[in-house]
Amino acid sequence: MNSLWNRFKYSVQADLHTLFDKKESKNPIAMLNQYIREAEKQTESIGKLLERQSKLKAEMQKELTESEKMADKRRQQLELAQAAGEEDLITFAEEEIAAYDTRAAELSESIMETAYELISLERKFEEMKHKVKDMKVRQLQLMGKENVTRAHRRMDKVISPENADSNIASFGEMKKYIENLGGKIDREYEISSMERRLDALEKVEETESKTSAKDAEIV
Repeated sequence: MNSLWNRFKYSVQADLHTLFDKKESKNPIAMLNQYIREAEKQTESIGKLLERQSKLKAEMQKELTESEKMADKRRQQLELAQAAGEEDLITFAEEEIAAYDTRAAELSESIMETAYELISLERKFEEMKHKVKDMKVRQLQLMGKENVTRAHRRMDKVISPENADSNIASFGEMKKYIENLGGKIDREYEISSMERRLDALEKVEETESKTSAKDAEIV
C-alpha cells in the first residue's frame, strides 16, 4: 500500500494553491483538467484497493471464526478420546488443537494490524478526496478568471478604437456612424417636410383659383 501512495502524484500535504498559482501563466485550465483527470483516476483505483482490503479483512475474520470453532470441537473430541483411552485419537486431537490455536492467534494479530492499517488508509483516502474536491474548486475559480479576462479583452476591442479588431467596430466608430446616419435621416425628413408643405400650398392655390373662377362666372 505504501508504494501506491508513493505513486500518487498529489501528496495530501501539498499546497494546491501555491502549486497552481506558479503555473497559471502557462495554460492553467488545460493543466488543471489534466491534474483532475489523473487525480480522479487515482482516487477510483485506490478506492477499489480499499474495498478489496476490507474484503480481505472480512475473509480473515471468517477464517478466525472457523479456526476457533474447530479448536473447540477438537477439545470436546479430546475429552471423549481421553475418556475412551484412545491414545492415537488423543494425539491427533491435541495436534489439531495446537494447529487451530496457532492459526487463530496469527489471524487475530493479522486482523488487528489490518484493521489499524485500514483505518489509517481510509483517513488518508478521505483527505485525498478532499484535495481532489479542492482542485475542482480551483478549476472553477480559474475558469471564472479566464472567462472574465476574455470578456475584458473583447470589450476593450470594442471600447478602445486603437485596440479595435478590423472586424469589430469601436464604440466611437459606431457613435459616429449613428450620428451620420441620424443627420442623413434628419436632412431627408426636412426635405420631405418641405415637399409636403409645397404640395399643400399648391393644393390651397388650386382650391382658391377654382373658387375665384366660380365666383366670376356667377357675377
